[in-house]
Amino acid sequence: MSEPWSINWKGRLEKVWLESQALRGNPLGDPATRPVWVYLPPGYDDEPERRYPSVYVIQGMTGQVDMWANRAAFRRSYPELADQLFAGGVAPPCVLVFVDAWTSYGGSQFLDSPGTGRYHTYLCEEVVAWIDAHYRTLTAREHRGISGKSSGGYGALVTPMLRPDVFGALATHAGDALFEVCYQPEFAVVARALRDHYEGSYERFWQAFRHRPAMTKAHDAELINTYCMAACYSAEPSGAVTLPFDTSTGRLRPEVWERWLAWDPVRMASRHAGALRSLHGIYIDAGRSDEFNLDLGAEAFRLELTALGVADVRFELFDGGHSAIEYRYPLALRYLAERLQPA
Repeated sequence: MSEPWSINWKGRLEKVWLESQALRGNPLGDPATRPVWVYLPPGYDDEPERRYPSVYVIQGMTGQVDMWANRAAFRRSYPELADQLFAGGVAPPCVLVFVDAWTSYGGSQFLDSPGTGRYHTYLCEEVVAWIDAHYRTLTAREHRGISGKSSGGYGALVTPMLRPDVFGALATHAGDALFEVCYQPEFAVVARALRDHYEGSYERFWQAFRHRPAMTKAHDAELINTYCMAACYSAEPSGAVTLPFDTSTGRLRPEVWERWLAWDPVRMASRHAGALRSLHGIYIDAGRSDEFNLDLGAEAFRLELTALGVADVRFELFDGGHSAIEYRYPLALRYLAERLQPA
């Protein structure tokens, strides 16, 4: 069976489950056993001695791994686009690893946080080790990359900075960066929504949200996104979530906002200059009309890289917004695949 329902696969997609120790007992009670999708390129089964570079693919806010199978009308899913890329010989073959880091707040930013759980550890320690043990991957960091969009783009930016021993290249599509332009504009929206609909209380919002169809009220997206980011960037050791603004006015709480800014990739770059210079490639793109101003964050991050003397950077602003940009992913995948190959 082929289009519009599927394609004639040249590689294959395996769907497995990984039981995580890092996620066991996480503060939200989310599942510790997670799905992992593994794409094996054409020829994987024909050359049993050959080993392959790997690219880890991570999702944006509210993403869960089975959403990679979703198709829009007249368009292919990303796994299908990747299969087409490799089958056509446009890029050297790689193993792709689709990682699930969903939480009941909608996401994790791929960080370890007392507010959500140990998703950075899960990705870097458990998933990578499991993949290398079960598939024929090249296990040196020079042959392992990471790619993502939006919050996944954020994860793709910060993970190699934090763990350059694990990842040797990155690609980010509209990754969260320059927090004052991508996050702060939502704070006033959230303060008003809480005041007008939930008596100023996030607890009342969550109670209402979990007892009705999700995303059916105005500002659900902003309320969820802001709270989730706070759970990742400014949770207390107890797990309590501290917001970076006064919910009655939207006025910043500088001491909490500084905790957020410490996780901004633009500001992190100078602290991790050596890690960034060690990467074998950095791919950055964003739509010029990105609704969350992530084109500005992309430009700010690129300028930081230039100032730090990071050499191998591919940067592009394209005509488009934040959504429906899956056609950009194969461009980054080809870039990574070429740089992760053995000499």
